[in-house]
Amino acid sequence: MSSELVLLAMFVGLVLLILTGLPLAFALGALALFFTVTLWGSQALVVTVLQTFDTMSSEVLLAIPLYVMMAAVLQRSGIIDALYRAMELWFVRLPGGLAVGTVVICTIMAAMTGIVGAAVAAMGILALPSMLKRGYDQRLALGTICAGGTLGILIPPSVITIVYAVTAQISVGQMFIGGVVPGLLLAGLYIAYIVIRTLLQPGLAPTGATADNVDWGTRLRSLEALIIPSLIIFGVLGSIYLGIATPTEAAAVGVAGAVISAATQRRLDAQMLGRAAFDTLKVSAMILWITIGAKAFVAIFTGTGGADFMLAQIEALEADRYVILLVMMLILVFLGMFLDEIGIILLCVPVFLPIIEFLEFDPLWFGIVFLISAQMAYITPPFGYTLFYLKGVVPPSIGMETIYRAIVPFFLLQVTGLLICIVWPELVLWLPQQMMAR
Repeated sequence: MSSELVLLAMFVGLVLLILTGLPLAFALGALALFFTVTLWGSQALVVTVLQTFDTMSSEVLLAIPLYVMMAAVLQRSGIIDALYRAMELWFVRLPGGLAVGTVVICTIMAAMTGIVGAAVAAMGILALPSMLKRGYDQRLALGTICAGGTLGILIPPSVITIVYAVTAQISVGQMFIGGVVPGLLLAGLYIAYIVIRTLLQPGLAPTGATADNVDWGTRLRSLEALIIPSLIIFGVLGSIYLGIATPTEAAAVGVAGAVISAATQRRLDAQMLGRAAFDTLKVSAMILWITIGAKAFVAIFTGTGGADFMLAQIEALEADRYVILLVMMLILVFLGMFLDEIGIILLCVPVFLPIIEFLEFDPLWFGIVFLISAQMAYITPPFGYTLFYLKGVVPPSIGMETIYRAIVPFFLLQVTGLLICIVWPELVLWLPQQMMAR
């Protein structure tokens, strides 16, 4: 059987298995085992065993359960509630102030946890009722929470970034630092849009009088909620940037900070830690099983000449390299409507990286552009994961159609941010270059 037919059979089989509802990890693993035995015999399964051992013994992947544990503890520590109360006091009198404050909190949560679901669920529970109570437009409030919540994909420490870096064999620390400026750029675009639109249409976000009766002493005391998050962010990112700790060691620092945070909020007990540990176990096991299945699947793809075939097809094209890059981004957004971002990374990165090297793009820059595209996929109707995260916590009266319409302006803002990073790659590469110089 020719390599082209094998590749076609693999991807048709993958699509069919996913459509049956079979979890991605098992779909990838089953196909890998089937084609390994069919093409090379049962003796070749030793390759799958070795890849599984390599995955389970990876020191870099050890950071994933640590960062997930940090997010799980912080989510239960009460620190997010305190942060939102502080943002209410400081931003409520600004045009679109509560929506702006929500983006700020999502940015801080992204820098503390790197977990998209945690930010979306927390803001859906805390921020949405507060905005709707003050007469905010439903679509503005919903779109703000959806878009702000996805910043956890890009702003470090991000579990998704670790998976990408390991798959692409790029420094996790450089990927972390490379995501800072693009993440802040997107947050800035969201805030600018909210402020400008609410200035033009004040009815979308009425300015309340709630903060008029609050004295400055209360406002200043509310800023105490920023102390622990700031220390956690500095402990994680600062230790990486200053070269004190590896990303894995920095993850342990983050867990310690999260536990201290829970203790200061008087939420630390055996029951809370048990629930956080169980959530960590579920998420980490899911990620590692997908990683094992995808590695086995990609090994078949590479071994049958799939990467060489794709590269030969690209070399035969006479299109501009940016056109090819655009096609890749569109593929990522399309896949994001059906697969989670871990699966997309593990399937696409081994295929795309040889093409990127052939086109002479910077691998680190492409990694950040890849993650921005994955972030866009998270809010792309009809199956963007964030849309369903939010639907799970909003009032029953808010339907999916409203959420779909709410996300459109923010999706366009993400497209704008993606184009800015493509046109000016220095925005992505400047900070990692400074880190390397140190």
